[in-house]
Amino acid sequence: MKQYIWFDGEFVEFEKAKVHVLTHSLQYGSGIFEGIRAYQTDKGPAIFRLDDHLKRFFNSAKIYSIKMPFSEGEIRKAIIETMIKNKLEEAYIRPFAFYNDANIGLDVTGKKVSVIVATVPLKTYFKNKDKGISCKISSWHRINSLILPPMAKASGNYINSIIASLEAKGSGADEAILTSVEGYVAEGAAENIFMVKDGLLITPSREADILLGITRDSIIKIAQNLGIETIERNIHKEELYTCDELFFAGTAAEITPIKSVDGRVIGEGKPGPITKTISDKYFDIVHGRDILFKDWLTYVKN
Repeated sequence: MKQYIWFDGEFVEFEKAKVHVLTHSLQYGSGIFEGIRAYQTDKGPAIFRLDDHLKRFFNSAKIYSIKMPFSEGEIRKAIIETMIKNKLEEAYIRPFAFYNDANIGLDVTGKKVSVIVATVPLKTYFKNKDKGISCKISSWHRINSLILPPMAKASGNYINSIIASLEAKGSGADEAILTSVEGYVAEGAAENIFMVKDGLLITPSREADILLGITRDSIIKIAQNLGIETIERNIHKEELYTCDELFFAGTAAEITPIKSVDGRVIGEGKPGPITKTISDKYFDIVHGRDILFKDWLTYVKN
């Protein structure tokens, strides 16, 4: 079956969606994007927290002074239409805005901004996700607002994540955990992080230079509904070694248990009860099996 990408208001065959090799955003990382999931439900595919992702997408554009050529409503419509066009029951959705200009130089004044929407199948981001993954605390720090705006989901920001992830995988771990320049736990290479200690759910606050993840926010709200107290505070990295449970949260990673950090086994070395309770509730919600936060789902209907 042919797949299509929405490109500046037109559908283009997947293989024919191309830009010049000197495109500004390819050279300099000057694009912004979102990662959104659509899940299969009894009512057909449903996009998880679409409007919240779109709000962050346009906030990223504002932070980087990117003049969007389409409105939030137009991109919303494009995402739904691309899901319908590609006839996918589940998908990872990638809206991406970039400077589509093939000239050398940093100046983006007057440069053309293009927007694409891609929908691609994605099952599991991490291998062995169900059993838990291993992590390494990176020697690289998370960028902060004195360097680049971490609250914007910009292409160039992820060079920071890539180099940390390569370091972790080079040491035999599955993923990296980055710390802030002050030394507090920030997040994974592309995931927010949560730890459980003595029944409390604890996660770094925005002061740790994290991306304010949509899934992170979902987990906090789900935990509150389940009666699990959540605390947002600075976390010392050695706290990870002695916590009871640890997991990542993100659109691609979903909820991924962490079984070890720097060779130290977390808890019993397998997904803990609070992680499992939150994870089960999360997947019931995204698949439309639970009416809790039903407004988080945007159903795709032909």
